[in-house]
Parts: sequence; C-alpha cells; structure tokens
Amino acid sequence: MARPLWKGAISFGLVTIPVSLYPAKSAREDLSFHMLHKTDLSRIRNQRVDEEGHEVAYDDIVKGYEYEKDQYVVIGEAELEAANVEATQSIDIMSFVDGDDIDIAYFDTPYYTEPAKAGRKAYALLRETLKNTGKVGVAKLVIRERQHLCALVPDGNALIAYTLRWAYQLRDVSEFDLPGDDLEALGVSAQELNMAEQLVRAMRATWEPAQYRDTYRDDLLELIHKKVESGDTSMITEPPRREAPESNVVDIMSLLKKSMEQRKPAKTDSASDDGIGGDPESRAAGAKKRSTHARGKKSA
Repeated sequence: MARPLWKGAISFGLVTIPVSLYPAKSAREDLSFHMLHKTDLSRIRNQRVDEEGHEVAYDDIVKGYEYEKDQYVVIGEAELEAANVEATQSIDIMSFVDGDDIDIAYFDTPYYTEPAKAGRKAYALLRETLKNTGKVGVAKLVIRERQHLCALVPDGNALIAYTLRWAYQLRDVSEFDLPGDDLEALGVSAQELNMAEQLVRAMRATWEPAQYRDTYRDDLLELIHKKVESGDTSMITEPPRREAPESNVVDIMSLLKKSMEQRKPAKTDSASDDGIGGDPESRAAGAKKRSTHARGKKSA
C-alpha cells in the first residue's frame, strides 16, 4: 500500500471531509539509469557541497530565502508548515465549474483522495453530486511547500485532485503560427474532409488504456536483456543513424485513401450513429450527442 502524501481534509462550505492524498502515478513503470564512469563503470555520486567545495551532510542543510544580496533568512520545516496550517492540510474548494470549461492544457498531475472512516458518507455525497451536476470543484492545495490550483474530479468511486497550471504558466496560443478555420483558404476540400471523417470512423475504438503499450520502454528492456545474455554489458554500440524525413508537400487525399484501404470499412449506420459526416443536421445532432456523452464520461 502506498504511503499518503499528506493527510488533511476536503472542505466545501461548512462540510469537511477528512482524506488522505496519494500520487495517482505508479513509481513502478519508469526505467531508471545510473550515471557511471565510462572507464570502469563505477557509480557517479551526487554530492552536496558548499561554495568552498566542502561536502555537507543532509542533516546540516537548511532552507534560506535571500532577502538581500548574500543575506538570507532561514526557515525550518516546522515553520513552513506552521505559516498556514489550514492551507497545508486542506483541499479548500472555492467554486464549482463545468468540467468541460477547463482547457485540457491546464491539467497537470493527478492525485487520489481516500476518505477516513468518519468521512465516507460525505465523500460519497460530494462525489455523486459532482457526477450528477457535471461539475468539478476548483480548490487550492499545498504540496511540498507549493500552493497549487486543483480540480476535484469524480472518477468511478474516487475523487481525483488534478493539480492545475496557473494561467501565467501557460503561453498564449497567439504566440504560435497556427492555421485558422478558413478551410477554403487553406486548400482543404470537402472531399478531403469527408475522407478524413471516414478514416476517423474506421479507427474508432472503445477506450481501454491497458491495450496501449509503451513500446519504447519494451524495446529498451529487450535491448537490455539481449546485452545481458550476450555478456556485452559494458559495450556501447552505435545504431545506424536515421535520416530525418523530408518536409515535402504531400497529396493528402492519396494518403487518406491508402489509410482507408488498411482499415476495415465503417458500419453503414455509423454516420447517423455519431454524426461525423453526412448532412449538417446529422452533424449537429452527432456533435450534441458526443458532447453529452463526454460530459457523462468525465463525470463518471
């Protein structure tokens, strides 16, 4: 069982729900590599040294804020927490907003919340209320001395606290040279759009996250196993260099047709089913259906 990141409470209005906060990301999936000295493969160790080159033990390190040039005020761990005990021990919901209103670019890191025994009823009440209303709670949360904006989102039986990026942390989309929505000016034909929509229908699938594999990680593990089996654990081989793809103008329509040939034909009733393609009324109805379904999935 993972250890909680902290124990505190979710609060909205006068309701307080004692919870524990856990990282949603598993620590098991990442491949880790050690830094080694090339000549003898000895481990490279990170050392904490002061400005004079003296190694400093971890217990002798304190945190200091530079309030003037080379002038510091030292703050201890207990002082950091005591500065605002309420902020460091609560997910304080400030408002409720439509989940679809939060741009996906704002979402950062997910954390699971788990209620204490005394808070199970209130936890379930808040979770089901968010599901039924399609809302998410916008709150503030302090993790490791940093205050985060977060969205409290229902997901199955859980309430997940997603930390959100602050508005100042995101670049304005106007900084980038992006194509506009005047498809005619971009040379996108109705035939190309229709063919692309057919390809989307042909590639539809039910979201099953377990069916997707981290193939890069798998290939790295295979390479590692081969080197261990062959005994070439200290040899570095240079794989053939891949040429960067040429950036030429391509015939999009021919590529779409070739892509369609590799896929199974879409169901005959798919246009009316999801509203992709077909007449304007079908598209509008399909768009409304997909929007309603997406909100339901997000709330669920």
